[in-house]
This record gives sequence, C-alpha cells and structure tokens, in this order.
Amino acid sequence: MAILLGSANDLVIQRWVDLLKDKYDLNQADSLPNLQKLCADEKFDLLLLHRPLVDPETFIEIRRLSPLCRIFLFSDQPNEEEGLTFLKLGIVGYANTYISAERLTEATRVISSGAVWLGQKVMQRLILDSYSKAKSMAVSDSKKKLETLTKREREIADLIAQGQSNLEIAANLDITERTVKAHLSSIYEKTRTGSRLNLALIVNRG
Repeated sequence: MAILLGSANDLVIQRWVDLLKDKYDLNQADSLPNLQKLCADEKFDLLLLHRPLVDPETFIEIRRLSPLCRIFLFSDQPNEEEGLTFLKLGIVGYANTYISAERLTEATRVISSGAVWLGQKVMQRLILDSYSKAKSMAVSDSKKKLETLTKREREIADLIAQGQSNLEIAANLDITERTVKAHLSSIYEKTRTGSRLNLALIVNRG
C-alpha cells in the first residue's frame, strides 16, 4: 500500500516514517504545493495529513486531485467541530497528531482495511446528532433487529446510543470491558450493524 505523508513539520514526518517505513511504501510532502503536485501526478492509497498544512478549501482541492485516496487527518488540538467539518469533506480518520505509536499503527491498519477511525468525542457527537435526526425515520425494521437482542445486549445497545464508551458501559453495568466487547460482537452480528454509529442509528429509530 502506498502512503503519502503530508506535513511541514519535520518531526511529525520523521515520527510517521519511523513507525511505518517497514510496513508500507512511503512518500513525503513537506509543503502544500509539493502535496498538490504529488496528489496530481501519482496515486496513493492513503494520505496522512497534518492539519496545519491545509484549510477546508485547500483540503477540497486535495480531494479533487486524488479522489480515490483515503485521508487520515491529524490535528495538534483536535476538537469535535473540526473533526465533523472535515468528516463531511471526506476524511476517513481523525486523531491527535501525537497519538501514541501503538494507536497510530493500529489506526493506519484499520483505515487501510477500509474502516473509519475517529476519536471518542467525535464519535459521540455523531451518535448524539443522529439521535435528533432519527426521530422522523422509519422504525419497523429497527424494532425487528432490536427484538433479537437479549436483555443485557439491549441495555448495552441503549448505552451505546447515548454515546457511552466501552469503559463507561462496563462501570455502569458492573461488568468488565472485555465482557462489553463480547456483547458488542454479538449485538453487531444480530443487528447487522458492524459499528457503534450504525447501532446507535437503529436504537434511536426503534
């Protein structure tokens, strides 16, 4: 997989290189003009993009130049509004620039497999936003899926819809986080959702 690293900060670039060089084919862009040129001239599967390098307008241009490239945005001071703004523009990942080495490696793997990686606060905001929109949507299909859940699974699904993390759910229900994850796997399979956001959508509809 070909990955383009875009940042004007040499330390950020070097950190990415050190962590990913043995796993992926890497290229680098240390300025916006260089980034635009590479996106126009070459094909990349994934772009690790440092937020200070772009604003929403220039981000749209990058997307136009390389429409098939998945973009993982890193912010020095991530916040919900910024994450949601760029999510609407097409990013598939959003994280703190200084995310731990282990989580960066995992996030890159997850995104390269076709999934989305978002911080907990952005995910919770998406779930809560979906709640207000879900009231007017059809409920019959969602109800049928939820009826397949056990009482404990439904409790966990309801807490997911409220935006709670696995750790918060474990504390509220006095169970281990590992047990929460096991229940979630069963819930995703029964409801055919596959993610917290999709699960929250059907819970709020039903």
